[in-house]
Amino acid sequence: MDSRAVVVGAGMAGLVSAIRLRQAGMDVTLVTQGIGGIQLGQGTIDVLGYVPERVLGQPLAAVTAYGNAHPHHPYAILSADDVRAGVEFLRALLPDTFVGDLERNYLLPTAIGALRPTALPQVTMAEGECTPGKQMVFVGLRQLKDFWPELVAGNVARTELPGGGRVSTRAAWLDLPARANEVDSTPLYYARAMDDPAYRKRFVDALRRVVEPGETVGLPGVLGLADRGAFADITAQLGQPVFEISTIPPSVPGMRLNDALTRLAKDARVKVVLGSQVLCANIDGGRIRSLTVGTTGRPTEYAGEHFVFAPGGFESGGIELDSYMKVSEPTLGLPLWVPEGDLVVADHNAAQPLFSVGVRFDHDMRVLDTAGDTVHENLHVAGGILAGASRWQEKSGDGIALASAVRAADAILESVQNLEGARNA
Repeated sequence: MDSRAVVVGAGMAGLVSAIRLRQAGMDVTLVTQGIGGIQLGQGTIDVLGYVPERVLGQPLAAVTAYGNAHPHHPYAILSADDVRAGVEFLRALLPDTFVGDLERNYLLPTAIGALRPTALPQVTMAEGECTPGKQMVFVGLRQLKDFWPELVAGNVARTELPGGGRVSTRAAWLDLPARANEVDSTPLYYARAMDDPAYRKRFVDALRRVVEPGETVGLPGVLGLADRGAFADITAQLGQPVFEISTIPPSVPGMRLNDALTRLAKDARVKVVLGSQVLCANIDGGRIRSLTVGTTGRPTEYAGEHFVFAPGGFESGGIELDSYMKVSEPTLGLPLWVPEGDLVVADHNAAQPLFSVGVRFDHDMRVLDTAGDTVHENLHVAGGILAGASRWQEKSGDGIALASAVRAADAILESVQNLEGARNA
């Protein structure tokens, strides 16, 4: 297959679509201004966690009903089968990273002790599932200022679980610097220290002095960065269930996920062009022929037969808001769907309409204009640029990103196969 594809964006949607296209034999270039936003998340896969005022127990089963009830939401176009295909593709890429089966959400503690639903936690987080009567000890590190075990333990203990019952909790501290004589450290420094087997042994020895039999041990998200065996080693040495909790962004579990996908893309020989901003598209006859990209020294033109646009949404600069409250897509000038009424509402607990602004699309992930017509025949979109979702509030962002990325890649592959079939007929 000699077709060329250009992918814009290095978040979940961009990396996954690039890998899928490359695995099918396409020549793929991924252009990105930064390293993507995966590390800004929890490192879990959120498919659908909340509907208004209710935690969802079965995420995949709720996708169809949620899409039917919200006609502008991505799940009104992307089906439960699309979500499953996207998630299963990721799991095949990273077979030892996640647990879960999309049939239920795990309820995990956050770094402030709230409970959040997620479909697929990382293996390092799974023992943190909150169930009635469970005994947990949350252990902080004196040199780490981003994790306060008393706060986590207190909030988890006072929270009534959806089916009734509570978790029994307490807090403990360790005084163990990540680096010698360092009194103010970061999760990243601790994660790098945990890559060292000698440091892990000291860490476990210290844990044994504060952990009691029968307790599940909750730690900040620092259990190794490059060494994928660090978590299993710590658990085996301690002999009790252990889990980690993502701290403030960038989170170590998110970094691990970002690093793993980026490495897979490069190993698959996706050409990754970092630090490059798309300046404009060169269009002929309703098709994009190339993108002009601001690279070091001079602008560079990247030609392709197919394009996947996954720059993220408002929070990543994929959509802009000016001082007159006008929104725009600044890179390709794509038409946006904008909800009626105010984009920002005073109720801070409510979903902000601004974050649901985005592009409309069909099931082949092609951009649609306000009349419902295709904007560019060979332009497909994925991820946070899609209209209609309040991802952070719904806990739906990863499901949308994966479903749209795989669907965009498959639509491209189908069109290539159809063209090759027509040529050979």
